[in-house]
Amino acid sequence: MNTYRAAQVDTANGPFQIVEREVPQPGPRHVRIAVEACGICHSDAVFVSAGVPGVRFPLVPGHEAAGRIEELGEGAEAHNWNVGDRVTVGWFGGSCGHCIPCRQGDFIVCVNLKVPGLSYDGGFAENMIAPIDALARIPEGLKASDAGPMACAGVTTYNGLRRSSARPGDLVAVLGIGGLGHLGVQYAAAMGFETVAIARGEEKAEFAKQLGAHHYINSTGATPVAEALRSLGGAKAVLATAGSSDAIAATVDGMTPRGELIVIGVSPDPMGISPVQLIMTGRTVRGHPSGTAQDVQDTMAFSALHGIRPTVETLPLAEADDAYQKMMSGAARFRMVLTTD
Repeated sequence: MNTYRAAQVDTANGPFQIVEREVPQPGPRHVRIAVEACGICHSDAVFVSAGVPGVRFPLVPGHEAAGRIEELGEGAEAHNWNVGDRVTVGWFGGSCGHCIPCRQGDFIVCVNLKVPGLSYDGGFAENMIAPIDALARIPEGLKASDAGPMACAGVTTYNGLRRSSARPGDLVAVLGIGGLGHLGVQYAAAMGFETVAIARGEEKAEFAKQLGAHHYINSTGATPVAEALRSLGGAKAVLATAGSSDAIAATVDGMTPRGELIVIGVSPDPMGISPVQLIMTGRTVRGHPSGTAQDVQDTMAFSALHGIRPTVETLPLAEADDAYQKMMSGAARFRMVLTTD
């Protein structure tokens, strides 16, 4: 019997254990991927903790998987997928194709969106099965350990910025320099925006400049964030990657008229934004949900072209529990990535 290793949790918030499983066969319009690397996203904790309906244990998380196609299911080859192709699978793990958003072509907000680690076993394993509409091709020059995080952290920031109302030359702020924000700053600078990085403490200023930021604002400094943004002329867009509703709300008065607040940092707390802050200046607030497999492919192509890479720390699959706990503690700089080699 052919087997592969997977890192699974057996109960909510339980420890990761390495188990042997029988190698699965891909069904129609699915492929089996030999996973080479998988990023650990904070969103994985929602599933590990059974924080949403539908979680089933034992659970194998992982929605930043990168590897090579190992076997094709029926019909996959007809869609130009071949054994050996390098691919990623991200938060967008496939769509139903028949709900209203899907019929309108807006697949990322599919009512029945499939997410690896929830809808099916994710990438914390040596093998995974994924539908072909979830696959994004990895370009040459991008390592698996870099490509994996691009399938969630990368596409969320890249797509959020390119779909914003900001144009090259506009002042754009990125709130937070963590797993999402350190990529967001790089993308903003490469897109031609006058880029402002906002984070806690003066010690992050130099790193922000290394990422490409033109300005740095210490959110714990004497000058309020909104005032600091206004002193620079006001932000046409703010990409809010920090998971703090208070920090996100503090940027609103620093935006220009018709400025746009793009929220991608997850927090359960309500944001303290009043209608007056929005109505009189025509400002908008919108949430941004990652991107489709094509968006992931676009993200990786842009990253390869501009030399943009995530800052990662790799650990072998056997140390999945240590890697996950380091992510949860906030000590990761900036993306923990499990490798299978």
